[in-house]
Amino acid sequence: MKRRPLITAGLLAAATPWARAQTPAPAEAAPAYSPADLQHAARLRDAGLADGQAWRLVQQLCNEVGPRPAGSPGDAKAVAWAQQALRGLQLQNVRAEPVPLRVWVRGPASATLVAPVAEPLVMVALGNSVATPETGIEAEVAWYPDFAALVADTSDRARGRIVFIDQKTERSRDGRGYGAAVVARSRGAVEAAKRGALALGIRSIGTDRERIAHTGAMRYEIGLPQIPAFAVSVPDAERLAALQAGGATLRLRVQLQSRSGVEAVSHNVIAEVPGAELPEEIVLLGAHLDSWDLGVGALDDGAGVAIVSAAAGVLQRLAQQTGRRPRRTVRVVLFANEENGFDGALAYGDRYKQQVHQLVSESDFGAGAVYALRSRVQPQALPLFGALAEVLAPLGVAWPEAGRNEGSPGPDAALLMRRHRWPAVQLAQDGTNYFDVHHTVHDTLERIVPSELAQNVACWAATAWLASQSPLRWTPPAA
Repeated sequence: MKRRPLITAGLLAAATPWARAQTPAPAEAAPAYSPADLQHAARLRDAGLADGQAWRLVQQLCNEVGPRPAGSPGDAKAVAWAQQALRGLQLQNVRAEPVPLRVWVRGPASATLVAPVAEPLVMVALGNSVATPETGIEAEVAWYPDFAALVADTSDRARGRIVFIDQKTERSRDGRGYGAAVVARSRGAVEAAKRGALALGIRSIGTDRERIAHTGAMRYEIGLPQIPAFAVSVPDAERLAALQAGGATLRLRVQLQSRSGVEAVSHNVIAEVPGAELPEEIVLLGAHLDSWDLGVGALDDGAGVAIVSAAAGVLQRLAQQTGRRPRRTVRVVLFANEENGFDGALAYGDRYKQQVHQLVSESDFGAGAVYALRSRVQPQALPLFGALAEVLAPLGVAWPEAGRNEGSPGPDAALLMRRHRWPAVQLAQDGTNYFDVHHTVHDTLERIVPSELAQNVACWAATAWLASQSPLRWTPPAA
């Protein structure tokens, strides 16, 4: 009688693992935000939409500082302005971290059509271009309809000539037209040099029809000659194309006076809303402080500087009003020298590579309204993005590619995402008209619509808050 309970207990003990194995485990609950966190996100959204701080900031940056090529006096003035502006928003741990540079300095430049008729062209030197001899370069033109045609050319047609690439830029909302065309600017001189060309000219990488030229960075390749490179306006490029199509032999004279490798120092400017529970984990909101020298850098990237700074300011102001601080630290990073080398992003990554980054993101696509949310996180975190999308929906923001999980967070942030495998978020802006003025004299304040700027602030404030409050530590998707 006494043994039966023992036998029964033993059988039950032996059977328990089998029974557990046969019983389906309860499904793990999807991660979710608390109602209070979602309510606060909506409050931040609405506060950002009503906030005029971004418009005031970009006005100050453009009117009081102006153009700010990396390493220039304008850049130094921008660094000082940014620290003052971020302190004015009551952000904490404001600092400027030095970034050594070797910069390119623009000099006088001109291009003239010599034959079949004589006329000046509207042009601009490309960033990093070497100078021509003091007397310039005059030569016949080897004309190509696009970059692919140059790459495919195995003849000697380019040798001893000025290569001209007539690469067109298609207008698109998401910038893919620019992405397809910009290789003509970035790698055109490399391919032309391989074929013995004396210089490179390109159709401006832009979507406008105005007689203005677009600058931008190009690069060389070790072991190949470094040849001068320039861009002409779209109407000038079409003039050359029409003459070429008519059978004319084109001849150009080009003079560029620029300097490369000038030693300088810039700074990444950083400020924070410290986290209340996980202050060592970072939600990074980025933009770049430098600009090209032709306009005042209102869209590229004064708007981005103003957007992420104002969004952090909204978080800080509501934290002071409500006592609700983010769990993780929200860090604004205004990067140095995005335009011509990504030195600021590289320096930031080297300095903070051991720190946990919950998110890297960047506003660097002008001031058009945000229309889409795109993620780049582990699949387990995607339900949280569904909740974020619901918060952003009243602003006209969709989450159209939830399953793709292939967001691109902006140039500096994308570099950090790839090098350090940090998770990322993209708030995709409407860039339909962005490349009309990109890298030109027309990158000025009147191109910004203040209400669209405020919509961006609302999106960034809500996104930063929910990234900081996530019950999961975000990681990148599997490679």
